[in-house]
This record gives sequence, C-alpha cells and structure tokens, in this order.
Amino acid sequence: MFQKNYETVFILTPVLSDVQMKDTVDKFINLLKTEGAEIINVENWGLKKMAYAIDKKSTGFYVLVEFLSEPTLIKKFEVELRRDEKVMRFLTTVLDKHAIVYGERRRKGEFNKKAEAKEEPAQ
Repeated sequence: MFQKNYETVFILTPVLSDVQMKDTVDKFINLLKTEGAEIINVENWGLKKMAYAIDKKSTGFYVLVEFLSEPTLIKKFEVELRRDEKVMRFLTTVLDKHAIVYGERRRKGEFNKKAEAKEEPAQ
C-alpha cells in the first residue's frame, strides 16, 4: 500500500497530572508504531485556554502528532481516540506537499518570531 503524511491534534482533559498526560500520549504513539506508522514529530503544546468550554472545562492539554502511515490505519487510530475518555477533541488531516514543507520549516524554527527578535542586534 501507499503511505500518506497525516497530522493529528488532540486535546486531553486538564484534570490529568503531567505523568498521566504523558502516558496517554505515549499510548497513542505506541499504537501508531505497532500498526506500522512512522512518527515524524510529536509536540506537546501544553495547557491552553480553549475558544469554548467542552464538558465544562475551559482549558486542555494540546498535543500534535505528525506521522506517515497507510490510510487504513486512520480509522483504527480515531476509534481509539474516541474510546479514551481523557481525549476531549481530536482532528486528523492529510498533509499535502505544501503542508509537509511548511511543517519541516516550522520544526527547524524558521517561523519563531521570538528567536528572530533576539538575533537582531540593537542599534
């Protein structure tokens, strides 16, 4: 089969401890790996305020996972996300060639405005 690049962002409930949050993320990463997916990048964006409340919670732990897999794996992965009560929301998207290039540049830090501001000399 052919493989595609995917990106999944999921929001975990804010009542988890850091250890529980990391264990949950590891569980999903291991599921992808055992099913033959190649993990490209995992980013923990931390505890963020959401635009609207979900289950009376206004914050959540945001996690981004970029991976390369066969399309048949996505359905199984999303079923596992739905079954876990720690996951409040998730979104999986297929990355086109432009999004793949953008993701590579973002991981290298090309879009980090804070780093650019520090590098500029004061005049």
